[in-house]
Amino acid sequence: MIVDELNSQPELPDPLIFALDFDSAAEADKLVDALGDAGGFYKVGMELFAAAGPDYVRSLTGRGKRVFLDMKYYDIGETVRRAVAVAAKSGATFLTVHAVGQVMRAAIEGRGDSPMKLLAVTVLTSLDDNDLHDMGHSCTVSELVAKRVAQARDLGIEGIVASPLEARSIRQIAGPGAVLVTPGVRSRGASQGDQKRVATPADAIRDGASYLVIGRQVTRAADPVAAVAAIRDELSGILCTR
Repeated sequence: MIVDELNSQPELPDPLIFALDFDSAAEADKLVDALGDAGGFYKVGMELFAAAGPDYVRSLTGRGKRVFLDMKYYDIGETVRRAVAVAAKSGATFLTVHAVGQVMRAAIEGRGDSPMKLLAVTVLTSLDDNDLHDMGHSCTVSELVAKRVAQARDLGIEGIVASPLEARSIRQIAGPGAVLVTPGVRSRGASQGDQKRVATPADAIRDGASYLVIGRQVTRAADPVAAVAAIRDELSGILCTR
């Protein structure tokens, strides 16, 4: 099985993170239980965290799952520092903060010596150039992403969250050791939902993504296990050469 092959090669970790975008632990557990061994890494975002809190994160790690805690912290430095310090005790593998200098510095301080990695959110995948102009920015999405990636790199943030369309350019700026997580990933023919800057799983990995966040294509599938298997099949040839 592809999963077994990936797990036997630490240098080629399973790149799929499944988004638990649910409003209760019970609903999230339905997907976790349905996927079983097919799912090892899960995203807990603001909706589920508001409903179930850090106890749910700990319940996932207690079952041997890895957690991408997608909180996108963006507040005054002291608030971010304290919030990150609490999140670091949850056992999460990754935590997101916005790629703003003060926020990233506070997050690094709050994380302390925890092994949890910090990922900087550059520009949300639901935004495009027109949205940035509406927000008062005179630059393009690609220009703003590049600026924020360089700052995150210089501050020592371990990874980046960005659209797969920027994966190739981000990899060039952040370097080969950076973790690059890309939401907005859809197989050909799958609905884009509210995402504007999307790519296929194969394209994202080929362009340098470390991990892919998979949402509705799996979470709303009639057969989630089959949906995951189809994605892994798309990626099998690329992962063997990565």
